[in-house]
Amino acid sequence: MASEKVKLGIVGLGNMGLVHVGHVMDLPNTDLVAVCDTNERKLQAAKAGSGVARFRDYRQMLDSTALDGVIIATPHYDHPDMSIAALERGIHVLVEKPIAVHVNEARRMIDAHHSFKRRMPNLVFAAMFMQRTWGHWRKIKAMIERGELGRLIRCTWIITDWFRTQYYYDSGGWRATWSGEGGGVLMNQCPHNLDLYQWLVGAPSRIHGFASFGKHHQIEVEDEATAYLEHDNGMIGHFITTTGESPGTNRLEIIGENGKLVYDASPPGEGGSVGGGAKLGGEIIFYRNQWSSIKHLRESRKGFDKVPCQREIVDFEGHDNHGHDLVIANFADAILQGSDLIAPAEEGLGSIMINNGIILSAHKRETVSLPIDGDEFADLLQLYIEKSAKEPLGA
Repeated sequence: MASEKVKLGIVGLGNMGLVHVGHVMDLPNTDLVAVCDTNERKLQAAKAGSGVARFRDYRQMLDSTALDGVIIATPHYDHPDMSIAALERGIHVLVEKPIAVHVNEARRMIDAHHSFKRRMPNLVFAAMFMQRTWGHWRKIKAMIERGELGRLIRCTWIITDWFRTQYYYDSGGWRATWSGEGGGVLMNQCPHNLDLYQWLVGAPSRIHGFASFGKHHQIEVEDEATAYLEHDNGMIGHFITTTGESPGTNRLEIIGENGKLVYDASPPGEGGSVGGGAKLGGEIIFYRNQWSSIKHLRESRKGFDKVPCQREIVDFEGHDNHGHDLVIANFADAILQGSDLIAPAEEGLGSIMINNGIILSAHKRETVSLPIDGDEFADLLQLYIEKSAKEPLGA
């Protein structure tokens, strides 16, 4: 593209949409030309500048404005149709997390993108997984990819610092409903964590999930979930989350034959944590083995002989913001220069697959294999929607 700035529109002017408005207006490689929301009050209140076109219908915006790209920040169920409508018109798309509510819809988006790329090879489709820009996660990924941990054995993530009050859930009619949101803590709070799990250690092959619907709150969706994950390489995983604990925990352990890598967020009282709080902090500690634990357990001639290890504080370079602006800037660079995306939208299928797998397993009370049967989960979701319309599951 000859232009030095990407002309962007934003659909959805809720909390995140308004954040994106500010970033698009501030970034040197983007130009905000249109905003869209069905709520007239939000539309007029958006501080988007007098020269920015305002629309109530996203299709009208796509058809009436000279857009290079669009950021979609609407409720989850709207993401697939809006993304496909833009891509079909040759408009690049950056979609908020999660990219869809269930795997069939995510696949429909990805298939559409691949189809449209046959006639528009440079068509960009990205996802707002901005936590991939955070220094500690990038450092951990680099260490794993360099083989510093060796063969991976276990990954355990306790991410329970997503505390929410009943007031939070009562503040929006779509929140914490199967029909409005498609899920609870896994769908709303944890898409980033589920994305990071599979980004760091790979996708599991089998899941046994447990979920509690409305355990801590008067809601119909899950506010507590625990999953046991099995990987084809022999690694096991645990994922534990809830919106009902205060103070919560954000602790990730990744164990390999060469040692144990631990990430711990800031303790309570020190500014929050990177799970549900506002501070990008925490510490990475590597308990580095002097030699392989797998080799040692096979060859040692002593029954209780552990591998000697050294405790190391791992330095990493981070940044002071949540990274939405970095993803938007990267999206623009991908359009202008063909830069690699931080988070291609098709990688958003991974977190949706784990999410759906946990809920499906919890419902069936048995282990499920991945990839799950998308039709089976779609039927289950519809059952939950119909049941909640009559009698909320958390009541």
